[in-house]
Amino acid sequence: MVRRLLLLLAISLGALFFFSRVAELGQVIDSLREGDRTWLALAVTVQFIWLLNVTGSFWVIYRILGLREGFFHLGLVAVSAQFVSVIAPSAGMGGMAVLIADGNKRGLPSGRVTTGGALFVFGEQSSLLAIVLLGLFFLFKVNQLSVASVLAVFVLAGIALGTGLVLVTGMRSPVRLARVLKRLGTILNQALRPILGRDSVDVSHAQTFAEDVYEGLQMVRKTPGRLLLPAALAFSSKALLIVILGLVFVAFGQPFTLTMLIASFSIGYLFHIVSPTPSGIGFVEGAMTLVMTSFGLTLAVSAVIAITFRGVTFWLTVLYGMLALRWIGVEPRPATQKT
Repeated sequence: MVRRLLLLLAISLGALFFFSRVAELGQVIDSLREGDRTWLALAVTVQFIWLLNVTGSFWVIYRILGLREGFFHLGLVAVSAQFVSVIAPSAGMGGMAVLIADGNKRGLPSGRVTTGGALFVFGEQSSLLAIVLLGLFFLFKVNQLSVASVLAVFVLAGIALGTGLVLVTGMRSPVRLARVLKRLGTILNQALRPILGRDSVDVSHAQTFAEDVYEGLQMVRKTPGRLLLPAALAFSSKALLIVILGLVFVAFGQPFTLTMLIASFSIGYLFHIVSPTPSGIGFVEGAMTLVMTSFGLTLAVSAVIAITFRGVTFWLTVLYGMLALRWIGVEPRPATQKT
């Protein structure tokens, strides 16, 4: 009963989110009408391949950690996590909660699932950081490097470093990781207790959770070469998104260079991560528009391309996520899996 109520709440929040973004959705629809449908359809096809790429990354990481999960189901969970992260932004914890809740339902250890999510996030952050640095270099060459972009890169680097340090701590010592988790849980409880009237995190399970994380990371430590495939998938994910941006350029009959594509994508996606709005809504489109105009495109054309790109890569994914969350919410509970 509680699970159904939470599912209903998530879907209701999703509907409210869409209704509150009618203006942005209207802009996306208007932009799509102006482009060549054949090239836009091809962009949507590549976006689906990108989703398969993301799912493949999760699937490989789960296998490395000794977790056995179906490819199709992981795809549903991945897009559901994206949807929840958007409607309930909480520094990525909303999406992580979807992974953990689904893992618990299917008999997977929450610590191992969390480790898988953290490894995926670290791969995404690291690959994006590499692409962003390349984009900043291109902007520097045309004298269009902004202070805001440089500061955002430092924030992204700090986030990636923090994720990496947590993983290294968990790999070396479950006791030390448990202390870190207890400290973070205590801080979170102190911050939220005046609002919720209770503790939001049960720190008493930190040691068990840390030991589970440690066991999973030891599998990674024994065969580090197996992380090469997830790393390659993280970079290919960015390459596919850049391909989609190129197809959008073609759909609107605009010439482009690889330098322009990488610079526009990298700065836009940087603000997808480092932004005060959910998934950078408004900031991503604005940043991409400014970068494209610095390469000679008109403001109107740049805005249309940026909005269309976000429509294909972001809004479609959010829509898929809302549908997927409903799907995994009604699946029958399977037998507990051995790990």
